[in-house]
Amino acid sequence: MELKVLQQEFTVCKVKELSECDLRGEFCFVGKTDEELSLVCAVDRAPKETLEREDGWRAFRIQGVLDFSLVGILARISSLLAEKGVGIFAISTFNTDYILIKNEQFPKAIAALKEAGYHMIGDK
Repeated sequence: MELKVLQQEFTVCKVKELSECDLRGEFCFVGKTDEELSLVCAVDRAPKETLEREDGWRAFRIQGVLDFSLVGILARISSLLAEKGVGIFAISTFNTDYILIKNEQFPKAIAALKEAGYHMIGDK
């Protein structure tokens, strides 16, 4: 399976509303529930005012379009990384999954995934 390393550094933040959020970036994820409004975007696209914010995330995506009938893909990756002590922040879209990992753990995660047979695209 191929995983593509994204070159941006990401932020995960909680916002009050979206009017000051720059949603034009290549990667921007918004999650809204009855309890919060979350935004994941490139650090340079984050709004100045946030309720909470955590910078320093790197990401990769599972390449290709994943059919909804497929099971266990994200579970296998997250279990593998958990065994190595690497925490993740996962985001799913209609087509695929994205896995965010803190900067300091990213090289360890890439090494573990390669060792497990994943083909990494764009890791530098």
